[in-house]
Amino acid sequence: MIIRWANPIKLLLALSVLLTMGGCATTPPPKDSYRPTLPRAYISEESKDGSIYQAARDVRLFEDVKARRIGDIITVVLQESTSASKSATTTTDKSQDTTIASPTILGATPTFNAPGILPLDSNRNNTLAANLSSANKFEGKGDASQSNSLSGNITVTIADVLPNGNLVIRGEKWLTLNKGEEFIQISGIVRPQDISTRNTVVSTQIADARITYSGKGFLADSNEMGWLAKFFNSPIWPF
Repeated sequence: MIIRWANPIKLLLALSVLLTMGGCATTPPPKDSYRPTLPRAYISEESKDGSIYQAARDVRLFEDVKARRIGDIITVVLQESTSASKSATTTTDKSQDTTIASPTILGATPTFNAPGILPLDSNRNNTLAANLSSANKFEGKGDASQSNSLSGNITVTIADVLPNGNLVIRGEKWLTLNKGEEFIQISGIVRPQDISTRNTVVSTQIADARITYSGKGFLADSNEMGWLAKFFNSPIWPF
C-alpha cells in the first residue's frame, strides 16, 4: 500500500484553522471587576432626645477624615519603578580519541582478507587495529534587561474591610484619546496607618498589588501580534 501525503502547505493551513477554532471554543477566564464599590444603604433613625448630635449620626470631632469604610474614596499615588538585568554564558567542549592497536598472538599479528569491502584491493591484508575519534562543542549566550516606570494618581474605592482592619481597595481610570482608549486598573490591600492626612497612599505600600496599564483601539491593535504569528511563536509549534 502506498500512502501519498498531501501538500504540506495545505496541511499546515488546515492545522492552523483547527487550532484557531479550538482556541475560539475555549471559554476565556473571568476578568476581575474594577467597578466602584458603593456603600451600604444608610437609614437614619429618628431623634428621640432632641439633641444636636444624634447617636445614629456618624459625627467625629477628633478624628482625621480618612477613608476607612466600604465605599469611601482613597487616592493612590503611583510610584512604580523596576529594573532588572540578567546575563548568562555557557561553553562546553569535549573531544575524545581512542586508538586500539592490533593484538599480537604467538608473536604474529593476525590478518584477514575481506573480499567485497574493498573491491579495488580485495586481497589486502586487514588487521584488527581501530581508531575512534569524536568531538563535541557547545556555546550559548543570553542577555536580558527590563526597565519599567509608572507615575501618576488614581482614585479608587474601598471594596472591603478585613477583620484586622486592613482595607481592600479596587478601582480603575479610563482615558479616551482620539481613536484609542487607555486604562489603569489597580487592586490590593492597604493598612489604615499608611493613609496620609490627605487621604492618599503610595502604591509601594499596597500589599498584593495588581496594577494594569493597557489600552484599546487602533494603537493597541497595531502593537499586537496577529493570530497566525502567535501560532508560529507558541510552544505548540514543533519547529
